[in-house]
Formats: sequence, C-alpha cells, structure tokens
Amino acid sequence: MGKGVSFLLLALVLCYGVTATMGYRGEKQWRKERERREEEMEPEEEEQEESESRKSWFLMPKSRPVMTTDAGEMRMVRSPGGRIVDKPLHMGFITMEPQSLFIPQYLDSSLILFVRTGEARVGCIYKDEMVERRLKIGDVYHIPAGSTFYILNPGEGQRLHIICSIDPSESLNLDTFQSFFIGGGTHPTSVLAGFGPETLSTAFNVSMSKLEEIMRGQQEGPIVHVTKSHAPSIWTKLSQLQEQDRLKQVKRMVQGEADEEEKEWSWWKLFGIFSGNERRIFGYKAPDSYNIYKRKADFKNDYGWSVAVDGSVYKPFKHSGTGVYLVNLTAGSMMAPHVNPRATEYGIVLRGTGRIQIVYPNGTLAMDARVREGDVFWVPRYFAFCQIASRSSPFEFFGFTTTSDKNRPQFLVGANSLLHTFNTPELAAAFGVTEERMRRFINAQKEAVILPSASAAPPDEDLKGREEKSEDEGPKVIRNFGDQMIMGFD
Repeated sequence: MGKGVSFLLLALVLCYGVTATMGYRGEKQWRKERERREEEMEPEEEEQEESESRKSWFLMPKSRPVMTTDAGEMRMVRSPGGRIVDKPLHMGFITMEPQSLFIPQYLDSSLILFVRTGEARVGCIYKDEMVERRLKIGDVYHIPAGSTFYILNPGEGQRLHIICSIDPSESLNLDTFQSFFIGGGTHPTSVLAGFGPETLSTAFNVSMSKLEEIMRGQQEGPIVHVTKSHAPSIWTKLSQLQEQDRLKQVKRMVQGEADEEEKEWSWWKLFGIFSGNERRIFGYKAPDSYNIYKRKADFKNDYGWSVAVDGSVYKPFKHSGTGVYLVNLTAGSMMAPHVNPRATEYGIVLRGTGRIQIVYPNGTLAMDARVREGDVFWVPRYFAFCQIASRSSPFEFFGFTTTSDKNRPQFLVGANSLLHTFNTPELAAAFGVTEERMRRFINAQKEAVILPSASAAPPDEDLKGREEKSEDEGPKVIRNFGDQMIMGFD
C-alpha cells in the first residue's frame, strides 16, 4: 500500500512538472510575440503599449499606407505572426474619390472585397473571360490571386470605401503582398516596361514612338481620376457609358473596329494578352457578388443577430479558404463566451462602442479592451472570447474567418452551451459540486448565443474618455480610412 501511495505521489509530481514546463514554454512564445510587435512600434507607441500591457494585445491599431494619390489611397493592417496564427490574413482599407479608378493590376494574394459605402464597378478576368460586376453597400466579392482586375468608383459625389481581406498564402513573400500593374507609365511602372522596346514594339505591332507615348503617359499613381478635368482619355469616355455599351465599345477596340485614337489606347489590349484569349474576353460566366445585408440572420433574438457567409453559401469562398461574418448587438447585450474551433477571426468595428474580452488557454485574461468604430481586432483559433455592447447604442462589427467551411462556434455559456450538452456527473465532479447544484447553475441562463448583460456593458463615459485620449495617440484605423468612413457620409 505504501509503495502504491509513493508511486501516485511521484506521478503527480511528474504531471505537475510537465504542466509547468508547458506553461513556461507557452509564456516564452507569448513573450517572443510581444517583443516582435514592440520592435515595430515607434517610441511613443511603445510607452502607451507598456501602460496598456495585455489589455490590447489582440487589437491591431496600426494601419500603414500602401498606395496614396490625389484620387484615393489604400491602407493595410498587417496580420500578426507566430505559431498561434493558423493562417495570416491582412486587412486592407481602400478609399477612392468620386469618378476614380484603381488601375488594372494583379496581385500575388487573393482579395475579398466588402463595400462599406458607395458603389463600385469591379472588372476582372475569370477563366480567360473579361467580366464586370457592379457592387453596392454590403456586397462581398472574391478576386483570386493572379487575376487581373480594376476597381472604378463611378459616383459623382460619393466616396467609395472598401474593407478587404488580403490572403498572402500564395504570395512571393517579397512584402505583405505584391502588385503587378498592367496599366501604368512612369508612376506606377507597368510590368511590361521591363521588356525591351523592340520586343514590345513587335509584340504590339506599333511603332517605337507610339509605344513611347503609351508606356510613359501615366504619372498619377495607382489610383487616378477619370473625370474630364483630371484625365481626358478614352477611359474617361468609356467609364461614362452604361455597362453593356462600354463592353461593346471595348470589344470594337479589341477587334480593330475602333478609330485611330482608340486603337492607340492599350489597356484593353493588355487584358487580352494576359487572358490568353481575346475572343472570349467579354464572357459573363463568372460568379456574382453576394450581399451580406440581404442574407437571413443565422441567429436572431431580442438582443441582436449574427450572419456568416461561408463556401456553402458563396461558392468563390470555397477556393479562397476564407469566410465573412457580421454581428449586430443591441445596447448592453453580449455575444456569449465562445470558441472558434476551426478558424482565427479578424474583425473591425463598423458602428458603436463596446468591449472585447479574450482568454488565454491557461484561464487567465489575455485582453479586456474597450473598442469603437474603426478598431481592428483578431482572435486566435481555440481562444475563448466574448463581445459586449456599450449601454447607449448598438454594437456592429464585420470580419473575416480563416476557413470557408462552417465555423460552428462552440458556446461556453447560455442555453445552447457545451455545459448543457455535457451536463453529466463527471462535469459536476470537475467543478467539485453536486449534480443538483451544477444543474441549477447551468439552467439559470435561459437565453442563447446573444445575452442581455447590462451589468457587464462598459459605461459610456469610459469610452468617451478613451476617444478624447486617442486624439493625442496618433491616427487610428478609422481616421486612416477617411473622416467619412462610418460617420457623416456625404
């Protein structure tokens, strides 16, 4: 008997040692991740990060300009790195002035576009065919890596704001992503410019002087105005036509039925070269966009609703390996603590203010941060978390998940929680209480998924104080995305 007890004690000591070692290694990994993040920060930000400590480790407040012109800009938030990220996913923010064009290009990363405000015309090559889709508020649209595309804001008085995911899984790892511009001149430079003049002159069957005019004419950057006052060109004329008329006109140009000025204009020829089949360039057999606001809520009660779009709903997502979601919480309500067993989640606050809590695997609080419009956050796969709306207004957030399959979040609290499913004597024993007491504890909450939680909701004055403080902290994503991102649109 004594030997048996000694053996049991020895086993317990060994288990404790293994647990402590695993915990130590985990802490080393977290520390390493934090050190990497701090190295990218400016001195002022590092001081603020010290004061915030763990409270905002899963917020991504820094967006960096990628492309900036008079006609618009693209900013990006880099995906966090490290072993806990199952799939890196950058978030981009595109702002385009009325009647502007994001010129034809292809990327080494796939994009999912979400139109926040305004309208867009997106043209791209799909299976050797040129297609154009008109996108409006709430539309999502997938552009595969390597597919040549353009984005046009045809509106006369409305800025276009797009939130996009940038999946670098197929990238060249030259940077966060790499653009290959088809159209261009001296700024940006077209990929064609790397070929010798004789090669291009022969390939296009034009004179050297005409080649020079085309290859050096563009100097306005990746996003250009297409109004007559800024850029009187063939593109300006085409952009003002209806879709069917515009495609017919371009088809005439490609087939050699256009006048001399149109023949000299080369972007659509370039589309034909890169598609490999000019005769099929104007087909329409391509996926359409999908409007997330028109989808019936996957869950809805008196306290809010949630919608998810995966590959079973929108087929292009099957190839991207990415899904999207949209959640709206009424004032003071809570998305119950839950876990995403299949995906990392990246989100941005679209409207309102609230609070996000994330928990480490060892049961300690990883983050308890108050967030507002424009803040970007991420939640690693398997990590437990919840979102809580402030007491004064609804809380809406949109985001991307790193799976195109049904995510099937596992709720830890509520009428549909794991505890209800796992309500067994073993569960009561794990908590060290009687079965009756465990049953009463679990059944106290009658609501599921989205819960009333006025006591847990952050007071508005705290958020107001944070907003006042943030004026001195430097630009947040909402300001980088333009003053009209969420509030006060024209």
